[in-house]
Amino acid sequence: MAKKFNFNISTQNKLIAIGLIVSTAIIMAVSYFAIDKIREELYENYANSGQILGRTIAIQSYELMKNSKNVSEENLFKYHTKLVMEGNSDISFITHKDTNKNVIYSSITDFPKRKNETKTTLTTPVIDEKGNIKGYVEIGLNANLAKSISNTTKNSMLVVFAMMWLIYTVVIVLNTILIRRELGILRQGVKEISSGRFGTILENKQASGEIKELFSAFNDMSQRLHIYEEQNIDQLTFERNKFESVLMGIANGVVVCDKFDNVVLINPSAQKLLNKPILNTSILDFSDSKGSKCFRSGIEKFKSSPVDENETKPLSFSIKIDNKVIKAITSSMYSNVHDYLGYIIILIDITKEAEVDKLKSDFISNVSHELRTPVTILRSYADTLYNYGDSFKFEEQKEFIGIINDEIIHLNKMVNDILDFSKIEANSKVEKQMLDITGTIERTLTGLKVLADEKNINIFLTKQSGLPLIPYNEETIERVINNLVTNAIKYSPENSAIEIIVGLTEDLDYVKVSVKDEGIGIAEDVLDRVFDRFYRTENTTHTIKGTGLGLHLVKTAIEKQHGGKVFAISKVGVGSTFSFILPISEDKILKHDEIVSDITN
Repeated sequence: MAKKFNFNISTQNKLIAIGLIVSTAIIMAVSYFAIDKIREELYENYANSGQILGRTIAIQSYELMKNSKNVSEENLFKYHTKLVMEGNSDISFITHKDTNKNVIYSSITDFPKRKNETKTTLTTPVIDEKGNIKGYVEIGLNANLAKSISNTTKNSMLVVFAMMWLIYTVVIVLNTILIRRELGILRQGVKEISSGRFGTILENKQASGEIKELFSAFNDMSQRLHIYEEQNIDQLTFERNKFESVLMGIANGVVVCDKFDNVVLINPSAQKLLNKPILNTSILDFSDSKGSKCFRSGIEKFKSSPVDENETKPLSFSIKIDNKVIKAITSSMYSNVHDYLGYIIILIDITKEAEVDKLKSDFISNVSHELRTPVTILRSYADTLYNYGDSFKFEEQKEFIGIINDEIIHLNKMVNDILDFSKIEANSKVEKQMLDITGTIERTLTGLKVLADEKNINIFLTKQSGLPLIPYNEETIERVINNLVTNAIKYSPENSAIEIIVGLTEDLDYVKVSVKDEGIGIAEDVLDRVFDRFYRTENTTHTIKGTGLGLHLVKTAIEKQHGGKVFAISKVGVGSTFSFILPISEDKILKHDEIVSDITN
């Protein structure tokens, strides 16, 4: 199969080729016309010269006839003609005729070959002084001289025109090469500019005319673009750095996607929330450890929503990534001319809020349940005493009143826990005094002895001697100790023991109080959560009454109001130890989440 070749000829080369063809045609036409005209004039002049030559020979012939005496005309003409013929090769024949045009002598007899070369024949009359015709002279010319001159002229003209054409062509080709070279330099410079390399300078020392001016204009433009680029880059860099600084400093996660759903920018907060690299990947393909496409449904809903609605009201949806609950707020991005560029996703970690909402729901459920029970009991026993009290014995009435009293105490404690929670959450500052914490503990334990005796639980207080007075709010610390000891009693079996240990930490900067029981214990995986508000380890069974606020109140009172620390250790089936530390002076108050060495040991 034959190959096809494509010859792409530029417009410039086509024009050059057409120019050479046209100029060649013009030069050839001018050459032909000039040579033909010169040849025509040459032969015309040649004919005139022949006429003059014929007259000259005719005059010479008359002179010979007039001066001849004894020599015959034939011999006389023969001799003279031979001399003329031998001296002039351009004459092919000479014939002398009388008045009747009878041949007296013709050179054809002596020069027969030259007769065949005759090109022009001229007849000139021989005239005497009076103007009478004495005969005729006929001359044949072979035009060798004219032909030679014509050929020489033609060749000369052709050489001249050929040299002119060659010089013209060389000039055009050289000019074209120079122009192409200069245009090539200019084209390369334009490529450099289009590639963003502003400031490119073209050497124009050898350029000339308009090309040199063009080079100068290009260099000026390039310099201006370079200056503008530097100024623009500095401004853009500043704006970008400012934008990235703001973006990277935002506490919430920010993910920027183009209109093809590819992630083009992500800040550290978002990277931390998503916990895997997603830059330059599709947000729709993001999945958690379980393989769930977390963003797909929300983004598809966002993209299917009306544009006007997305502009005025960003779409908000929640996603779950492993154990995290994240709120995603999606809004569109547009250019200055309102071209759609993509969208931004703001990620807010609402895991704690979701947990709090769940805990609140559980709290409301628990409180409703816990309140319903004592209220129901109170109403039942009160209604019974009111309607049928006279039919009951005194001991039975006393038992009913005792039950009503216990339920009122329980109800009062629940209400107090809720009120204390609100009070502590709203006020982090309390009035402190320099007090002996062992006295506060002993007074609190005295009030709890009845509760412990009901389950035959022994409470022991072990204290270090020489404890200093420390700053604290007695009412708050009483509530803390009450909660810890009450919980220990509540979760301890009958006939067990509870030990309260009071002493200084190893660094002598804090007083440590520990409540150790022999209760059911707490699983290690939930031990860190027992101080969360509304959290209860027995939520699923409700075997022991409570609101889930007691330990949270302890943590808030110790850490938020007194600058101490609360911690716990526990083992299921063995028991738990809840401890807290209080600074011995105001300058030892712990900062948020600060850990003191050897405290938990």
